[in-house]
Parts: sequence; C-alpha cells; structure tokens
Amino acid sequence: MGQKAIETFRRCIPLFQALSDPYRQDIILLLAEKEPLTVNEITEHLTLSRPAVSHHLKILRDQHLVQIEQKGTQRFYSLALDDAIQLLKELVHTVEKQCE
Repeated sequence: MGQKAIETFRRCIPLFQALSDPYRQDIILLLAEKEPLTVNEITEHLTLSRPAVSHHLKILRDQHLVQIEQKGTQRFYSLALDDAIQLLKELVHTVEKQCE
C-alpha cells in the first residue's frame, strides 16, 4: 500500500474510533430517523444517562458527525456526515488506486 493510502487511512482512524461504539451508532441511527433532537429526546430513546449521552454527542461533534443548532434555550442535534463521507470516499478511492 502506498504512502498516500496509509496517510488517508490514518486520518480515518479517529472517525473509525468514533463509529466503533454501539451507543454512538445508536445515536447516529436515531438522528437519521428523527433529527433534529435535543439531548433529553435522545436520552429518552436510549438506556444511557443524560451525561453519558452528552459525552457520546461530544465525541460525535469532535469528529464532525453531528452538528448543533441553538433555538432559544434548546440545542438540537442533527447529522453532519458530509465531511466523514468525503474522507471515507477518499480512502476507498486511494486504496482502490493503490491496489490495482
């Protein structure tokens, strides 16, 4: 595998780590179905505490997988997958090109 493929793969590692947790997967699937949602609304659908949901949302935010929209005093979470999808497409393209 070439250096570019290795570098692209390494750039994907934080994304893979964020997506590896089943609770974060549940949050993403929930938001895909019912976005936008507040932390309390997300908590109602999961078996996690509100602080645990907030922790997982922070990790997803740090990887640009969710975004926040402030409406009055409430913060609504929704998916923001464009950057992640682009990075994964770049990885697939680079690996395909290197392995031909």
